[in-house]
Amino acid sequence: MRTAIYGAGSLGTIMGAYLTKAGVPVELINRNKKHVEALQKKGATITGTVCMNVPVKAYLPEEMSGTYDIIFLMTKQLDNKKTAAMLTEYLAADGILCTLQNGLPEPELSEILGASRVVGCTVAWGATLKGPGVSELTSEPDRLTFGLGKMDGVPAHKLEQVKSVLEKMCPVEIEDNFMGVRFSKLLINAAFSGMSAVLGCTFGEAAENKNSRVCVQKLIKECIDVAAAAGIHITPVQGKDIVKLLDYRNPIKKKISYMIIPIAIKKHARLKASMLQDLEKGKPCEIDAINGVVCRFGKKYHVPTPYNDKVVEVVRRMEKGERKPGLENLSFFENM
Repeated sequence: MRTAIYGAGSLGTIMGAYLTKAGVPVELINRNKKHVEALQKKGATITGTVCMNVPVKAYLPEEMSGTYDIIFLMTKQLDNKKTAAMLTEYLAADGILCTLQNGLPEPELSEILGASRVVGCTVAWGATLKGPGVSELTSEPDRLTFGLGKMDGVPAHKLEQVKSVLEKMCPVEIEDNFMGVRFSKLLINAAFSGMSAVLGCTFGEAAENKNSRVCVQKLIKECIDVAAAAGIHITPVQGKDIVKLLDYRNPIKKKISYMIIPIAIKKHARLKASMLQDLEKGKPCEIDAINGVVCRFGKKYHVPTPYNDKVVEVVRRMEKGERKPGLENLSFFENM
């Protein structure tokens, strides 16, 4: 099968290195010319919790040709409609686009490509692009997993094809309750990526700071309550039932939940939100596709989401240049 990773940035570079090393003929596509040139000349250099250098095939979008059986979409969601429309030219007639984006991108992509051609994948690990051709894996190697699910109409054998490629890198779980899988990842991103972006810190630092941890806990609680109101059953993450661990209805359970948060994120403590990486570069981020999704579901199902609303508000001010990421932004959450 001919395979491409479109939007091979921090995560895609690592995924491309792993797949290439495993013998999968995959092409890494990225709009950053310096990054592509570095990949072409020096290969994909992976640092952090693993260290390796793998020669890879890398191209700019305008250098793409022919069609692909599988395209893994790893761009930001800001231009999803435009990107999906462009990729229709490069997706084989019976090809599959697998989105590894955050939030809930599948419905919008399906409107353009057709529901039978779109599958979704949650990524349970993180990375930081350190420079052209260099990406840092910030999750422990034994915690790398994918959760794979499909829209109605996708043939089962097509889902298996995607799984057979992804599992060359790490374990893949095919999820029947894919909306529940999406919400489990959304919960983690809204809480930890949200506070990482607001405070300019890693997931671990957001969990360790006592005041920040209160915000993380509230963000998690809002996600759980919104999902419950929508009739969505949040699935376990890497064998851990996060709702059972972190939800609360009384002061004792609330205190236990608060104490568990740093332990729950320990294996991913070094993660730095991609939203924060974008803000640091002066670029717009995916706040509407992460915390914004929780806010929209909250309005639809009449569930208050004040902490997610505040994260969206603060990040939007950052995008306008009115604020910068930093611990001083905890003041926005005082007396809530």
